[in-house]
Amino acid sequence: MPKTLRTPRQQRLQELLAGVRKAKKLTQLDVASRLDRPQSFVAKYEGGERRLDIIEFVEIAEALGADPCALLAKLLRR
Repeated sequence: MPKTLRTPRQQRLQELLAGVRKAKKLTQLDVASRLDRPQSFVAKYEGGERRLDIIEFVEIAEALGADPCALLAKLLRR
């Protein structure tokens, strides 16, 4: 299994999270504030500079007001 930030699945995850954020009309700063993180944290995972662990993914989904299980299912269906 390649350990890269550029795998197709990683890129789909970035697009999925950014798409949910934009659909909810949230800025990166809005999400970062909900996570008690700097805006650069959101910019880095959306821009492919940083991978997320599962706990971070769940916290981000919750900050977006989304069901983490539904997001994961959507990622896997693509």
